[in-house]
Amino acid sequence: MKRRILVALAVALVPGFGSHAALAQDTPAAASDASTWRRQLDAWRAQREREISAPDGWLTLVGLEWLKPGINSFGAAADNRIRINAQAPDYIGLLTVSGSVVQLLSPRGGFPPDLQIDGKPAREGTLSADDSRPSTLTWPGITMVVLPRGGRYALRIKDTGSPTRTGFRGLHWYAPDPRYRVFARWNPYAPPHIEKIPTIIGTTLDMPAPGIAEFIVEGKTLSLEPVIEGGEKDKLFFILRDQTSQTTTYQAARFLSTGLPSNGLAEPGTLILDFNELYNPPCAYPPYATCPLPPEQNRLPIAIEAGEQRYPH
Repeated sequence: MKRRILVALAVALVPGFGSHAALAQDTPAAASDASTWRRQLDAWRAQREREISAPDGWLTLVGLEWLKPGINSFGAAADNRIRINAQAPDYIGLLTVSGSVVQLLSPRGGFPPDLQIDGKPAREGTLSADDSRPSTLTWPGITMVVLPRGGRYALRIKDTGSPTRTGFRGLHWYAPDPRYRVFARWNPYAPPHIEKIPTIIGTTLDMPAPGIAEFIVEGKTLSLEPVIEGGEKDKLFFILRDQTSQTTTYQAARFLSTGLPSNGLAEPGTLILDFNELYNPPCAYPPYATCPLPPEQNRLPIAIEAGEQRYPH
């Protein structure tokens, strides 16, 4: 009996837990700084739109082409192994794949003028083909990188003049709703483990999962498991899906990025989940991105009517 009382007291002392009324009272957006929260949210959403539509944003993505072992010619001409659907030279170069080595060779007649690798005039040689620092090939308005994907290599192509970018008319959002800005209790894993995250192209990603966040929405206690993305040390990355995916939000997933819990990753604590900042993955815009999908435990049984909605194509 004494143990149950102590547990109840401990839970009650964690912000956002206990009664549903206490959760509503402790929700940050319900406090006196609600107008500040709204201004910050509006600024965050405006920045999100600027990033999406930037000259190197996801709206510029016009291709993700798989490289086969051996020689892969690429350029705008129809007889290339990889055809660039943009204003580009007919013959840009040859990408050769031999095991884990990717090399760039010049086409007959040499590289086109103004082709660069990492800001320098293009030369034949081995390319860096990894997610952290891939070699970047550029020609005016065109950016190309070779990336590893599921044991294969793909050429990602971006065009600043893509129709998706030039036709951009803004993102669609739910109206801001402070009910979807909630406290969560952080329960760390001891030790953290590696979560296998599925992707939209059928591969899996090994991503560190440091713990689980428990929270209350619409009177229901729910949980989400974040991962650490790309060596980030000060952010949690949530990949999730809720019931709005059947009607008004992107069907595959939405993302949420937050700061670290109050006591760090290794200790119990609290953090704020503002679902008004849910945003779409890159594959919600052009069909050439390779996005992660939510693990089973992050597929919520409720509708979270907050954040970014489907992008109209």
